Formats: sequence, structure tokens, C-alpha cells
Amino acid sequence: MGSDLLDRRERLLGPNVPTFYDRPVEIVRGEGASLFDADGQRYLDAYNNVAHCGHCHPRIVKAICEQAATLNTHTRYLHEGILDYAEALLGKFAFDGQLLMTCTGSEANDVALRMAQAVTGKRGFIATDNTYHGNTTAVAHLSTRRPPIGGWPDHIRRVPAPDSLTPLGGSLEAQSEAFAANVAQAIAELEESGHGFAGLMLCPIFANEGMPGIAPGFLDPTVEAIRRAGGLILCDEVQPGFGRIGSHFWGHEWLGVTPDVVTMGKPMGNGHPVAGLVATPEVMGAFREAFGYFNTFGGNPVSVAAAMETLRVIEDEGLQENAAQVGDYLLQGLRDLSHPLIADTRGLGLFLGIELARDGEPASDAAGRIVEAMRERHVLMGRVGRAQHILKIRPPMVFNRSDADEILEKLSQSFEELPA
Repeated sequence: MGSDLLDRRERLLGPNVPTFYDRPVEIVRGEGASLFDADGQRYLDAYNNVAHCGHCHPRIVKAICEQAATLNTHTRYLHEGILDYAEALLGKFAFDGQLLMTCTGSEANDVALRMAQAVTGKRGFIATDNTYHGNTTAVAHLSTRRPPIGGWPDHIRRVPAPDSLTPLGGSLEAQSEAFAANVAQAIAELEESGHGFAGLMLCPIFANEGMPGIAPGFLDPTVEAIRRAGGLILCDEVQPGFGRIGSHFWGHEWLGVTPDVVTMGKPMGNGHPVAGLVATPEVMGAFREAFGYFNTFGGNPVSVAAAMETLRVIEDEGLQENAAQVGDYLLQGLRDLSHPLIADTRGLGLFLGIELARDGEPASDAAGRIVEAMRERHVLMGRVGRAQHILKIRPPMVFNRSDADEILEKLSQSFEELPA
């Protein structure tokens, strides 16, 4: 990527617009799990959960084009497309639900907060202290990347996130009860402050927290505290949803939780800007009574066509099963990697992480060096965690064993170059 393109980008888009890698890549084409730069160089994409079914999947591209050439309008007109999709999607849930569609996961999470307010009549929320749920003003207050202007608002409480290197309560076994105790304390503080407790929002696999090795049942004591207080459980499935974790279609199923609201985003339309949420009828009814919500582009026929075809491709191509099988194969290969800085290797389906530490402390610099070394070997991946010390592998769901072998070979080479 030439400096002229970077200069033009800053002049036209403004300063500090994020890019990946020390040497940013100019991507011009995608296919399956591959991306191609302006010079025709192929890169293995081990990062993108956006192109869930693979970049430019021909069936989804065709569905978008055909619907765009027929009709695109909003949901104030009657249209069967959104109803057909709602029936198909709701069939993937173990509880009775109703669908509301938006354009982004941020919007879906914003609406989920308002749903909890509508049900409880309260406005206080809890999230972890190492999370991200979007960029509207409301959900940005839950996220922890940068403090808002004027400081953190008083109606939000951030509880310590579960952690593998320094587990809550002093041990992995104590972490579940310790997390629940912190949530209970935050609930009490919100009630005492006058804001009251409306709900807890979390990713059921704690993806942005680094997927810290929790197990099904981890949240059970927390669920008891939330239910006693009359609050709602809001599950952000933007990362684990639609079969990514392999064993289950949704992260909350794997965790063993029945939420009140489930939000969805990026993978829902294979990269087309479509998102949404599913809520119980009681929650949806309370929200529709309290708020006059309408979204011009949410649920438009083109977005619905993209989402419907994405759902069909997941089923027809067995992508959830592929995530389970290839994910297990890749996880075993990752665990065979050897380096003094590898503290833990873990994964759920096609969401995997390698935690790097030096003398029990996060090795952020080493994680950054591996990511850059992999980029130079034409594999795109990222890192996550409080200290950005966990290598993150989250590829399109069409990732196969040959792709896994490629990333394993190049990771081995990159670790061989990494000083201890």
C-alpha cells in the first residue's frame, strides 16, 4: 500500500482512521477464505467473521443482486421476505421469540438496552470491564476502549472480566462465584444510586475479553443474581452466533443460558449491512409499547435476501459442522506449537486463541510481533484481550484443513523467530 494512498486517506477521511498492520494491505478482491491485494498477492483470511460463509459467496451475491433489481423499500409496506426470514431464524432458537431488524450490531445492542429499560422501568446496566458492544452513545458507555467525554456515566457498572492469567477469586475454580459476587454488588450499587438495575449485557463466550477458558454453567450463579433482581440478560451473539463455535448454533446455548434478548450483527448477512435481535414476546411487547421505534433500512428486502441466503448456505454447506471439525483439527495443531511464551491455547469451533505471557504477565509485544510476522507470510489474523496479548484466529466458516495446515506451518515459522 503506497504512502500516497495513506496520505489521501488521511486528507479525505481525517486522522487516526484505523488500519491493520504496520504495513497496511490494500485489498481489492475476496473469494472464500482468501483475500487478494492490488498486486494480486493472495492472503489467507484468518480474521474475518464478517464474511461468515466466505468472501463474495456466489449464492449470496446472486440473492442480493436479484432482490436489488426487483424491490428495495422499508417495512412500513407489507413484504413476505422479512416474515419468511423471521420464521427461519426464529426456528434456530430454543425459546419463543420475535425479530427486530437493524443495520448494525451497534444498533441492535442499543435497542436491547432500551428493551431492558422498557421491561424494568430502570436504567442501570452492567458489562465487563474489558468488552466492546458497539459505537452508539449508549453502548459505547458499556465498552471500555476509551472513557467518554466527562467520564463514565453513573448508571453503568463495569465488573471485572473473567481472566485466564489472573482469574477472579484467585483460581479458575473460584472464578464463576467471584464473577457473580461482583455482579451482585454492582446490582446493589445501581439500586442504591436510584438508577435501578435493568440488565447485564455480555458476549456468551467473552470474545473481546479473550475467550478466557470458561465452561458451560459458568454464568449460573450470575443468572440467579440477575433473576432475583428482576433484570434482563442481554446476549451479544455478533461473534459466537450462527454456528461459529461448532457445537452449538448460538453461544448462549453452549453456555447454558436462556437470555431475554439476543443480538446479532456482522455474520448475519455475510458482510451485507444487516443486523437484528430476537426478544421474548413479553420483552418485545414492552418495548413496542414504550418506544416508537422505526428503522428505515432495517429489514429492507435486499438485506433480508442476504440474511436468508446466508442462513440457507450455513445449512446447505454444513458450515456449523465444518466449524466443529476443522476447529478441532486446528486447535490440536495449535496445541502442538511450542514456545516459552505460550501460556494457553483454547478454542470453540472456528474461534481460537493463543495467550502469550512472560513470567505470568501478558506478553503484548510478542503477540504484536507474531501478528506482523504472519502478515508478512500472507496470513491475516489479529489479537485480543485486555493487554492485546492473545492471538485471535476467527476465519470465515469455509476455512478448511488445508487452510488450517497453512496457518499452522506459518505460525510455527513465526514462533521460531520470536525471542523468549
